[in-house]
Amino acid sequence: MSSSLLHADTVTDLMRDVTAAAAAGAARLAGARQPHEPASHDEIDRALSRIDLDTPLHDFGAAVDELDRTWLRHAVWFHHPRTLAHLNCPVAVPAVAAETLAATVNVSMDTWDQSKAAAVMERSLLTWTARRIGFPAAADGMFTPGGTTSNLQALMLARDECLERSARTPHAAPRPVRAASLRILASAESHFSVSTAARILGLDDDCVVPVPVDAAGALSVPTLRRVLADLATQSLTPMAVVATAGTTDRGAIDPLEDVAQVCAQHGVWFHVDAAYGGALLVSPTRRDRLAGIDRADSVTVDFHKAWFQPIGCSAVIVRDGHTLRHCAHHAAYLNPADTPEPNQVDRSLQTTRRFEALKLWVTLRTMGPDAIGAMFDAVIDLAARVAHELRSDPRFELVCDPSLSTVLFRWTPPDAGNDDAAGAPLAAHASSTGHASSTTGNGPDAVDETADRWVRPIRRAVWDTGRATVAETEVAGRPCLKFTLLNPQTTLDDVREVLDLIHETALSLTAHDRTGKARA
Repeated sequence: MSSSLLHADTVTDLMRDVTAAAAAGAARLAGARQPHEPASHDEIDRALSRIDLDTPLHDFGAAVDELDRTWLRHAVWFHHPRTLAHLNCPVAVPAVAAETLAATVNVSMDTWDQSKAAAVMERSLLTWTARRIGFPAAADGMFTPGGTTSNLQALMLARDECLERSARTPHAAPRPVRAASLRILASAESHFSVSTAARILGLDDDCVVPVPVDAAGALSVPTLRRVLADLATQSLTPMAVVATAGTTDRGAIDPLEDVAQVCAQHGVWFHVDAAYGGALLVSPTRRDRLAGIDRADSVTVDFHKAWFQPIGCSAVIVRDGHTLRHCAHHAAYLNPADTPEPNQVDRSLQTTRRFEALKLWVTLRTMGPDAIGAMFDAVIDLAARVAHELRSDPRFELVCDPSLSTVLFRWTPPDAGNDDAAGAPLAAHASSTGHASSTTGNGPDAVDETADRWVRPIRRAVWDTGRATVAETEVAGRPCLKFTLLNPQTTLDDVREVLDLIHETALSLTAHDRTGKARA
């Protein structure tokens, strides 16, 4: 079966098969008139269960045709302007092409004798990113599969630095710091990967201390100071403070300068999770919103979010490259300590790694960083325009002002006391404050209860149409609908179309609900 392997004699097969695969994907993408074609889990499962993986087709074209029927027809297309649910982005064409190059060579990035020029290119990109952050020349970093791994590596370094510092200076405390006493401070709206990292690192269940946020969803610095003081009275040691530059739901950016100052005063590792907001590093107009990020000890950046790169492509960047020693391991068969060339496995939690940096490299060399930043600026601008629309649209309630490109809102149920409410324009039933009376009573609390109850049914029903995708989440204990705008091709008219779909869907659901209750 060596004829199926890629080598000098099968390059024509490579060209033929890659072209066929690309053509199949391109045809589906070009023909996608909506985000996805409706199909239930059971329908898809039944179709795939009929495929016998022990009986090959012995023909690549037949395999692609089968994929077209079983996978591509059910794909969710993130390039579609009405795909508004998640932090998945449409991807840059040069990056997709670069993925084929990376797979063709199949380079592993762990050692120099497997990667050569690829290692130098990767290191150049890490240095470039560190410079964009504002780190000194001693900075270093590593590419990872995603923000969860980047945060894990950063917090591992923070833990080991804290324990090592305690061991070096035992006179600074009554006794050496032990892992059980370590605490990580993060805002109440930080990503769950912070808690995941704490568990993986073997820290106590209560290691992560949530710090309350202000009305805009950003970490409260006065409260951070109080929590740090409380930890000292309990003989607990803060090993890291995690600030977020772009929370998943609100897109809030914590006050990085102020948090940095607090961390410096207390000698605590300062990590910035900029998985979402890190693209502001290349924004032509909003780079100042990351002021203070240059004072961090480590930073997470996800290039597969607002940098428009295919999954997965993230990096953790550290101010002092020497701290990466905590994840170094030298194996005689792989990377002896006296090897003169750089071995990336010395800096990574992984051994075998794909050349994920290649797609970012090719994108930067083709488009340039300003173009990437301008696309992120465009979706941030769109979010502001959508919020402005929602403020004046009585069919909806804007939950909070957007910070980046996420918009949180709820559908406002019409007055069920009117017999025509299910089909009439909602504006006719709205009060002067923009709130309609509730189907379960009168007053704001009743309105809130009814609006909350319809969030999930609306989201699921919209999904079932295939015409749009919208997410749901919870803020301040209440559910809400969520737009994640990451497609520069999405227009305000596209969003208006989705809002109309949400309203129509909600009216249909409530009418059906009232009919069912009447029959009961």
